Amino acid sequence: MPVVLRSFFVPWFLPALCIAALCAGTPAHAATRPARGPDPVAATMAGEFALQAGKLDEATRWYLDAARASAGDAGLAERATRLALLTGDDVRAGEALALWRQRAPGSLAMRAAEATLSLNRRDAAAARTQLQALLRDRNADGWRYAIAALAGGSKDPATAATVLEQLVDARAIPNILQAWLAFGGLAQKLEQPPLAARIIDQVVARFPNEPRVALLHASQLREAGKTDEAKQVLAGLEKDTRQVADLRLAVAAEYDALGDPTMAASVLARGPQDNQSYALRASLLAKAEDTAALQALYAQLKQESSDPDPQRRLLLGQTAEFLKRMDEALGWYRSVPGGPQRAQARLRAAGVLRELKRGPEAYADLRAMQTDAAEDEDARRDAYLMEADLRQKDKDDAGELDAFARGLAAFPDDSALLYSRSLSWERRDDIAHAEADLRKVLATDPDNVAALNALGYTLADRTTRYTEALELIDRARVAEPDNAAIIDSYGWVLFRLGRATEAVVELRRAFALQKDPEIAAHLGEVLWVMGNKDEARRYFDEARKLEPDNRSLLRALQRTGA
Repeated sequence: MPVVLRSFFVPWFLPALCIAALCAGTPAHAATRPARGPDPVAATMAGEFALQAGKLDEATRWYLDAARASAGDAGLAERATRLALLTGDDVRAGEALALWRQRAPGSLAMRAAEATLSLNRRDAAAARTQLQALLRDRNADGWRYAIAALAGGSKDPATAATVLEQLVDARAIPNILQAWLAFGGLAQKLEQPPLAARIIDQVVARFPNEPRVALLHASQLREAGKTDEAKQVLAGLEKDTRQVADLRLAVAAEYDALGDPTMAASVLARGPQDNQSYALRASLLAKAEDTAALQALYAQLKQESSDPDPQRRLLLGQTAEFLKRMDEALGWYRSVPGGPQRAQARLRAAGVLRELKRGPEAYADLRAMQTDAAEDEDARRDAYLMEADLRQKDKDDAGELDAFARGLAAFPDDSALLYSRSLSWERRDDIAHAEADLRKVLATDPDNVAALNALGYTLADRTTRYTEALELIDRARVAEPDNAAIIDSYGWVLFRLGRATEAVVELRRAFALQKDPEIAAHLGEVLWVMGNKDEARRYFDEARKLEPDNRSLLRALQRTGA
């Protein structure tokens, strides 16, 4: 997980005014000395402090000062550019970019940042020119930087879609299969079906015998709702899937996306089999509730080896569990002799015992695992997490909190335990305790992106402390600027701050990156408030298809009355 760079380790309580003093001038008694610019080291340190506080505007200013004061340092100019682009500060982005261009004129990353800035300014003509130059670059990776600028860097999907269409019209995409596949996939993410169809038609014409082109075509047909046609295209790949393992996995994934997990499992059955392929098949058949096929697979797994290895025993237990043969599943799990599969088998066995209405035995086994010195620390910690999960399913609130408390007594300030307990508090609407646990995580790991995002989103969603929420989410955005969950949180806090127009842009970008029910619910609610009720209903419908009982969706429907 990427983390925010920390070049200096200075106490958090050092007043910001002291940092500013290091960079802003000289003592009063030295006022007659010639004025000097900021010291690059001090300015960089101030920028880092601003980043750690989630004050991206201040961090951008300090890094730009550091870049100006440090002649020839392309790294500082790049850092200032990226921060300015992240905050939407086009003026400072332009200044920092000029320094970066001067110091690293041939950098593909710099040229992609130029295109991103043009897209953010909605200057389609400049963006098109810059992206065409990248696509023509002799460096084989030029197209990758071009697509990154269009896919993840731009804050305006509509402008990105316009420029992408212009690049197709200009025949600017190089005759490289991976490039065409990537641009076709981008058109689908940007929700541009006609453009995706145009790109795919060209790809088919250029690479007529390439199976991956057919796979992209099937994906495009699926996105267009042409399920039967998509399946016909996939059926034509049968011969290829028997020969190429990666293609077999990709075709199976596409069948699953089409809502046909049984066919996906059938595709995976082609060619050589191993524990991974067997496990995927079992999972797909369980999802399809195809009991007959799952029973046949289970019988095959049992027959193939009289003395299965630990991984196969674990798989047999999981398959038996899918089939609701809980006694058999328990037997397989308890027969796993050792190795990394042993701990997982013990945890799953506890879940099976609960299903068998043997709760006390399940909790006794987990207690034994929690104190078993033969297990590693992660396994013992996971036993506390499993106990808390089972207690929650049993609606035993006191038992769940007790499991967390004992776990944290054994593993003080463990991030996984604190994070999970914070989610438990949030479900109970106890925001104060949820916040306290997430702040404990951040006290020991200030760059924990999951905790930053969770706390920021919780404050934005469940309190009115929107400015504080924005600062936390901004810290997460610096670490992972293209993380859909973080972009969703950012869009949501912008909405709560009354910046609905900006929020819609961010939420659309998040949904393009990840089709998630919570993102769809947020986007639907913002559109509804803005008066775009027909489009809002479409996103609410998308969220229902993905997860009808999603809590964010239910709250959005209640608030809007949709």
